[in-house]
Amino acid sequence: MRNFAGMLCAAVVIALLAGPALAQIEKQPPMTPEQQAEMEAYMKAGTPGPAHQTLASSAGSYDLKIKSWHDAGGPAVEDTGTAKRSMSLDGRVLVEELSSSMMGTPFTGHGMMGYDNVSGRYWSTWNDSMSTGLMVTDGTCDAQGKSCTFTGTWNDAVKKGPVKARMITRWTTPTTQIFEMYAPGKDGKEMKMMEITYLKK
Repeated sequence: MRNFAGMLCAAVVIALLAGPALAQIEKQPPMTPEQQAEMEAYMKAGTPGPAHQTLASSAGSYDLKIKSWHDAGGPAVEDTGTAKRSMSLDGRVLVEELSSSMMGTPFTGHGMMGYDNVSGRYWSTWNDSMSTGLMVTDGTCDAQGKSCTFTGTWNDAVKKGPVKARMITRWTTPTTQIFEMYAPGKDGKEMKMMEITYLKK
């Protein structure tokens, strides 16, 4: 009986303390039409759509076949690796964690890819264990999300400045994706620098 009385007293005290706070909430004026429009714009911009669902379809684990070129027309250096892709931020961003070797050295990379509802363009970022910088690119994909083209820059360690790059990705089968990267060679002309075949497990 004493416990019940104590609980009843506590409930009364909480109600008395909460009363002014609830009254303040009720006194807040409703949003103006302009504020309502702004709220709706932000909600629309932040809501995942079909493009994000397409990104989510590539989540999973992959085996990699990697080819890289140091000189235009030269032989390719071949490596293998693995990658894992998963969706983050409640289905808004595709995150990739890559592990392989590069020129005989262990190599890890971290990438993110998303679709900006405001700009109507895809974007991606990349950083890895061979750099302390960040590559930022954006681009477009076809309606099915099977083929994408991105352009962007990263700071080159040798040239000590930004270098432009072009990336192409395409799904050749439901479980095979090809990634190609092009950038200026030693002569300044664009050359194919890397090709990665993603084989979904």
